[in-house]
Amino acid sequence: VQLQASGGGLVQAGGSLRLSCKASGRIFSSFSMGWFRQAPGKEREFVAAISRSDSRIVHADTVKDRFAISRDNARNTVFLQMNALKPEDTAVYYCAVQFGSPRAMMTMTPSSGSWGQGTQVTVSS
Repeated sequence: VQLQASGGGLVQAGGSLRLSCKASGRIFSSFSMGWFRQAPGKEREFVAAISRSDSRIVHADTVKDRFAISRDNARNTVFLQMNALKPEDTAVYYCAVQFGSPRAMMTMTPSSGSWGQGTQVTVSS
């Protein structure tokens, strides 16, 4: 599976961005797709994930009231709507896909599943 993320950019605190990630290749109904982020000097952390088959969703506690993940199976695309952005949301955002549940993606490692190239999100104060 190949993943192409887009939609990052520079935004002021309180603003919004919408990230997109299009998947190509062999897409299975048992996949979940998700978003992770990595800030400079920090480990990659889980943001949100959604199942392909039944729309089960998991968001990290740090973003669940501000970010929303969604998907369009017809276009093999997952979205991350980010509202009320804060400077601490600044990071490279990666999309990922793997077999299994969205909750299982919370412990996904960089060596498992498939990953996109990342898109930079910068939130200025």
